[in-house]
Amino acid sequence: MRKRIVVYRKVPQSVLALLREQHDVIEVEQVAAASRAPLIEALARAHGILGNHMKITPELLDAAPFLEAASTISAGFDAFDVEDLTRRGIVLNNTPDELTETTADLAFTLLLASARRVVELAEWTRRGEWRASVGAAQFGVDVHHKALGIVGLGRIGSALARRAALGFGMDVLYCNRTRNHEAEEAYGAQWRTLPELLAQADFVCLLVPLSAATERLIGAAELRQMKRTAILVNCARGQVVDEAALIEALREHRILGAGLDVFEREPLPPDSPLLTMPNVVALPHIGSATQQTRDAMALRAARNLLDALDGRITSTCVNPEVQVVLEVSRRHAG
Repeated sequence: MRKRIVVYRKVPQSVLALLREQHDVIEVEQVAAASRAPLIEALARAHGILGNHMKITPELLDAAPFLEAASTISAGFDAFDVEDLTRRGIVLNNTPDELTETTADLAFTLLLASARRVVELAEWTRRGEWRASVGAAQFGVDVHHKALGIVGLGRIGSALARRAALGFGMDVLYCNRTRNHEAEEAYGAQWRTLPELLAQADFVCLLVPLSAATERLIGAAELRQMKRTAILVNCARGQVVDEAALIEALREHRILGAGLDVFEREPLPPDSPLLTMPNVVALPHIGSATQQTRDAMALRAARNLLDALDGRITSTCVNPEVQVVLEVSRRHAG
């Protein structure tokens, strides 16, 4: 039976063609909350939705009485209330694998750029201030054979640990809800409590998903636990860090610097103090931003949605417990 899919993010034509082979597809542009009449109208008949970068609120779900499945083109799924989806019997899938290596590349890029002051000194050179051999005022810090603390040693964290341990001879410390024995064996990763990791690491990289437990995980107290020579890298979500506390710590040189791909507000306001600080490398949330990776993510999200609409719960399902809700609904319907 053909169903209706609402796509609320621009995806390659090949992905749309794949969806259209089996179902009817409605494309809806993302719009401000005040102008969502076309989206609401499309949701009224939707069985599946696909996209990202839009908060899927209970109000939007109320407008979609036939919705069976949602597929996000991202590893993170904080745009959804997962418990609410599960109660409604709606399957949610994400794309956790396709962006792993690309995001790990970006995290290590931020680490290197921050340590060696790449952005700051490139601008210094462009302004014509390189007039003699560089001295201590332009020195950065070494990365090789230092201690990297990874907060959240999942797929991306493990890929980062591989780069650090095998490529740069770094000691890998990690903080995770569960022990990662595979990374411990392969990369010599050492488990630490968060306070221990912050106190011992030369670089702290945040790679945890955003949740009630991780929101503002790094605040003023945690920043004070870091070495004054340490650099913070955030490729998780901006809300994992108390941004005001980070700005204060950078101003007061309580940490050496920060490499940031994510922020509390995105796009980052042009008057943010972070943009005026020479010890900050700020990027516009480009963790997975290569054509190859984005296309692969969109294709995986489409396949995930097709599986879900066919009743298949796969390894990319965020809320597999929804099977219980669906089974109860089927029994009542029967």
